[in-house]
Amino acid sequence: MSAKAISEQTGKEFLYKYICTSAAVQNRFRYASVSTDTDWNRLVQDHPWLLTEKLVVKPDQLIKRRGKLGLVGINLDLQGVKDWLKDRLMKETAVGKAKGVLKNFLIEPFVPHKQEEEFYVCVYATREGDHVLFHHEGGVEVGDVDAKALRLMVPVNEKINEEQVTEQLLTHVPDDKKGVLASFIVGLFNLYEDLYFTYLEINPLVVTQDGVYVLDMAAKIDATADYICKAKWGDVDFPPPFGREAYPEEAYIADLDAKSGASLKLTLLNPRGRIWTMVAGGGASVVYSDTICDCGGVDELANYGEYSGAPSEQQTYDYAKTILSLMTREKHNEGKVLIIGGSIANFTNVAATFKGIVRAIKDYQEPLKEHEVTIFVRRGGPNYQEGLRVMGEVGKTTGIPIHVFGTETHMTAIVGMALGHRPIPHEPPVDAHTANFLLNSSTSSKTPAPTRTASFSETRATNEAAPNKKSKGLPADSLHSILWPLKNVVTGDWKEAQASAGSSGAKATTLFSKHTKTIVWGMQTRAVQGMLDFDYVCSRDEPSVAAMVYPFTGDHKQKFYWGHKEILIPVYKNMADAMKKHPEVEVLISFASLRSAFDSTMEAMQFPQIHTIAIIAEGIPEALTRKMIKVADEKGVTIIGPATVGGIKPGCFKIGNTGGMLDNILASKLYRPGSVAYVSRSGGMSNELNNIVSRTTDGVYEGVAIGGDRYPGSTFMDHVLRYQDTPGVKMIVVLGEIGGTEEYKICQGIKEGRITKPVVCWCIGTCATMFSSEVQFGHAGACANQASETAVAKNQALRDAGAYVPKSFDELGDVIKTVYNDLVDNGTIVPAEEVPPPTVPMDYSWARELGLIRKPASFMTSICDERGQELIYAGMPITEVFKEEMGIGGVLGLLWFQRRLPRYACQFIEMCLMVTADHGPAVSGAHNTIVCARAGKDLISSLTSGLLTIGDRFGGALDAAAKQFSKAFDSGMLPMEFVNKMKKDGKLIMGIGHRVKSINNPDMRVQILKDFVKQNFPSSQLLDYALDVEKITTSKKPNLILNVDGFIGVAFVDLLRTCGGFTRDEADEFVEIGALNGVFVLGRSMGFIGHYLDQKRLKQGLYRHPWDDISYVLPEHMSM
Repeated sequence: MSAKAISEQTGKEFLYKYICTSAAVQNRFRYASVSTDTDWNRLVQDHPWLLTEKLVVKPDQLIKRRGKLGLVGINLDLQGVKDWLKDRLMKETAVGKAKGVLKNFLIEPFVPHKQEEEFYVCVYATREGDHVLFHHEGGVEVGDVDAKALRLMVPVNEKINEEQVTEQLLTHVPDDKKGVLASFIVGLFNLYEDLYFTYLEINPLVVTQDGVYVLDMAAKIDATADYICKAKWGDVDFPPPFGREAYPEEAYIADLDAKSGASLKLTLLNPRGRIWTMVAGGGASVVYSDTICDCGGVDELANYGEYSGAPSEQQTYDYAKTILSLMTREKHNEGKVLIIGGSIANFTNVAATFKGIVRAIKDYQEPLKEHEVTIFVRRGGPNYQEGLRVMGEVGKTTGIPIHVFGTETHMTAIVGMALGHRPIPHEPPVDAHTANFLLNSSTSSKTPAPTRTASFSETRATNEAAPNKKSKGLPADSLHSILWPLKNVVTGDWKEAQASAGSSGAKATTLFSKHTKTIVWGMQTRAVQGMLDFDYVCSRDEPSVAAMVYPFTGDHKQKFYWGHKEILIPVYKNMADAMKKHPEVEVLISFASLRSAFDSTMEAMQFPQIHTIAIIAEGIPEALTRKMIKVADEKGVTIIGPATVGGIKPGCFKIGNTGGMLDNILASKLYRPGSVAYVSRSGGMSNELNNIVSRTTDGVYEGVAIGGDRYPGSTFMDHVLRYQDTPGVKMIVVLGEIGGTEEYKICQGIKEGRITKPVVCWCIGTCATMFSSEVQFGHAGACANQASETAVAKNQALRDAGAYVPKSFDELGDVIKTVYNDLVDNGTIVPAEEVPPPTVPMDYSWARELGLIRKPASFMTSICDERGQELIYAGMPITEVFKEEMGIGGVLGLLWFQRRLPRYACQFIEMCLMVTADHGPAVSGAHNTIVCARAGKDLISSLTSGLLTIGDRFGGALDAAAKQFSKAFDSGMLPMEFVNKMKKDGKLIMGIGHRVKSINNPDMRVQILKDFVKQNFPSSQLLDYALDVEKITTSKKPNLILNVDGFIGVAFVDLLRTCGGFTRDEADEFVEIGALNGVFVLGRSMGFIGHYLDQKRLKQGLYRHPWDDISYVLPEHMSM
C-alpha cells in the first residue's frame, strides 16, 4: 500500500524540520510523548518547559475530532495533565464503531488565542493534481470544509506562489495576516511535495502577532517513496488505525514483505475468531473477505491478508506458520476453519508455494488437530494440479480434514462450504491436467475441455430483433432472483468527473492487433517465452516481441522458441537503439523495478512510435505515477499499470505473464476472440475472469487489468469506452473495487447513453463497511476515504444507472451467463465454430517440473544442496551449522566426509590447518607464489602456481605416509621389519625426515599435535607405531624424525578409524582417494595467499634470480 497515516508527532517533526517559509513558525519541536512506561522525571529533564508553561494534552492515535469527543485537555499545568491522564491512559474508549485503548498521548504548550485567529488548511492529492483547501474559520466547529472552504487545484508538476494563494484562498482573511499565511501555505505545499505527503491537514492553524502555530495536524505519506525520502524521513513508525492493536506478527510479516520482491500482508481483525484466511492475490483476498462477510462471518473473521507475486517456498512457509501459530493459540467451541484460497495465478508456481504451506501444516499438525481445524483449499495457475495433490496428501497423512478444489470450482465456493452454506462435494469434477493441453495427441481434433460449457461450439441461427437499448438486451425480471435487492445507499456529494477530452493527444481505440510488435524492458525471458508461445498458439505470422532492452549488459541476442524452432531476439543496452532499429514497434512492456520504472517510462514516451506502455512494477510513488499520466495524456499514450500483470487480447497479443501458462490459455480459450471484454484492477482476478467468462460465454474479446494503485495509468472508463466503440465487443464486464470514484463515470456514461452495450459490474470490498476500524486492503488504492468510495455505494449507483450488478461475487458468473444467453437468443452474438489451436511443444524444464519426463543427470553430488531456500551441507542446513558452532573443522567434516564429526575431531582438523598454514618463503610453493605475485599476476594465478608444487617431495606426503604406515601396521610388521624392508626396497619412508628439525631440535608443531592426540583420541595405535619407527630412524640420524606431514597422516588414520563415524573400509577409502593431502592443500593455501598479499603490500617489483646464485655449466665450444 502507498498512502499511510502517520502520527501527529511524526507529522509535526517533519514540518518543523523541513518547512521553508518566511512566516515565524512557533513552538518548533516543543512536544512530549507520553505512554504507560513514561519516566516523568526524565521527561521533565528533556522538556523543561513542561514545568513553566500551561499545557495541552491529547491522544496521538489517528483519532479524528478529538475536541468534540472530549479527548483534549486544555490550559493545564503538569499536575493537571497527570490528573487528566489518570482517567484516560490505558482506558478503553469508543470512537464511532471502533473501540480501542488510549495508549499514546502528546503534550504541547497551550497557545492562548482568539477565535478569529484560527484557520483551516488542507492539502490532498487527486489524479489531476493536488488540492489546497483553506477556510478562514478553523477549529472544532469548522463543519463541512469540502462545501465551505476555498480551493486551489495545483496541476501535476506545477508550483504555487504567494500571489495565487492570496488571490484564490485568502479573500476572507484580514490584510495583516495575508502575507504570513500566503508564505506559510506555499512553504507547506512545497514540504508536502518534497516529503511525498498524500494528505496534510492542519486544524486549527493559529496566526497571532507572534507568528504561526500548528495546533492539530493529521497527515499521510506515500510509504512507497521510502527509497527517495529515507534520508529525511528516517525510520517512520506507522500506527494502526484506532480500534485495532498493533501485533508483533503483523510487524514480522511487514518485515518479510519489505525484504521480498513478493507481496506479503497481514492484518489481524479478531485473533479469537474461528475463520482464518490465507489467500493468494490482492484482489482475491478482498473477494474472500467479502464472501465471508456476506455469509454472516464478519464477527468471526480473524484476519485479512495476502501472499502474492511468486513468493518463494521459504517465504510462504514463514507466512503460513505465522497464521497457523496465531490460530492455534485459543480454542473455539465450534472448531476453526482455514481458507487457503486464490484466483488463477498468472505466473506463480502454485506447487512451489504450496510446499511452503504443507511444511507449515506438518509442523503444526498436532495443534491443528487439537483446535479442530478444517482446511478448505481452492487454487489455480501454473502447476496447480501438483500443488493440490500435495495438499490433499498432507491431509491424508496428518489426519487433518483438508478439502481441495481447483479451477473447476468457483473461486469463493469454498467459503460457503466452510461456513456450512453449501454441501461439500465428495468427488469434485476435475479439469484436464496441464499435460492434456500441452501434449495433444495427433488424433485430438479439439482442445481438451471435458468440463467446459461450450456455447461457443454451437452454431445458432436467429432472426430475432435487436434488444431494446434500455433493457440492455435482458428483461428486468429475468435477473430478479440473482440480483441484489439493494436498499438506498447514501453516495455522498459526488460531482460529475471531468471529461478526459482535455488531453492534447488522442488515444487509440484499438491497442493491440495480430500485427502488434513490442519491446520488452528487462531480462524477463520466461515472460517473453510465454508471449511467443501465445503468439504461436494464436497462429500469428510473426512473434510479437521485436526486441528487448536491458541496460546492464551489452548488445547481444537471446535465444527463444517459436513453436519447434529456435529463434534469436536482439537485446539492446539502451532504448534509443532499440527504437531506431525497430520502427514497427508501438508497445513497450516494462518490467523495470519500482526505482527505474519512472525514468524508463518517461524515456519511452519520447518516441512517437509508442502508443501503449504496460508498467508491471508495484510500489512506484504516486507522485511519479501522476507525472507519467500527465505526459501520457499529452502525448496520446495509453498506460496500463503500474502494479499490474497487464492485459490480453485473445488471438492477437498478450502482455508478459497475463493469462498464465499455456494450459490456462487453452483452457480459457484465450487463443481466439470471444464476445466479452472486461476490465479489472487485479491481475490475479483478471485471470479468474478469463476462467468465469470462458465457462459462461463464448470467451474473452479483450481483457485489461489496470492495476491496483490509487492512480492507474488508464482508468475503467478509458477501457469501457474503447470496448463500447469496438464492434467485436458485445458485452462488457467490470470488476471494480473499493476506493476512488472511477466507477461513477461508468454510471454517468450509461445514463447519458454513451455506453449502450450491456455492462455487468461488481465492486469488491463490500466487507469494509462491516469492519469497526479501517482496513487497508492489498491494493494501494483499495481504501475508501469517504462514503461514496465504498464498494456498497458504488454497486448501488451502478445498479441504479442500469448496469447488471449481482448479489455478490459468488453470483457474478450467473449474471454474466444470463446476459450472454440473452444476447445469443436475440442474435446480437452468433457463436462461431471452435477451431483447435496448433500444438505448442512443452519446455523441457516445465515438463520435468510436471513429472512428465526424466533424464539421466550429468553430475551427481551428495555433499551440498543450494536449490532450496537454505544452503544445506551434507543434510545440515547452514543455520544449524552456525547454531551448533561447528566451526571450520565441522564444516570440513560435513563436506569432505559427509559426517558430523566429534568435537575433538573438528578441533584436530582446525589445528592441522593452523600448523600447516605456512612454513616460510623459502619452500617451493611459497617461492613460486611470490615470484608470480611480483610478476604482476593476480591472486588466483599466484596461488595456483604455488599449489602446483605440492606433491610427494613437498607437502604431499600426508597420503603417502598414511598409506605406508597403515599397510605395514595392518600386515603385522614390526617397526624394525618395516624400516629394514623400506631400506631393502630402496624407498624413502614418507613422513620421516626434516631438513632443519631433529630429535635434539624438535618441531613444536608436531609436539602440539601429539599432546592433543594423546589427551583426546580414544586410540592412537598407528601413531604409536610411527613413533616406534621414529625411534629406530633417529638412532641412525637425528633429523630422521616423524615430521608434521607424517604425523598428520598417521594421526588422521587413527581419527578416521576410531572416532566411531566410519567403518574400516570407509576410513581406508578416504585415505586411498587422497583426502589427507587436502588438509595440507587447504592449510597451506592460507599461507600462499598471505605471501601474495605481503608482496603486493610491499610493492615488490619483478623478481629476477641473481647470477651469483646460479651455477652455469655449459659444454665447451665445439668447432666443426
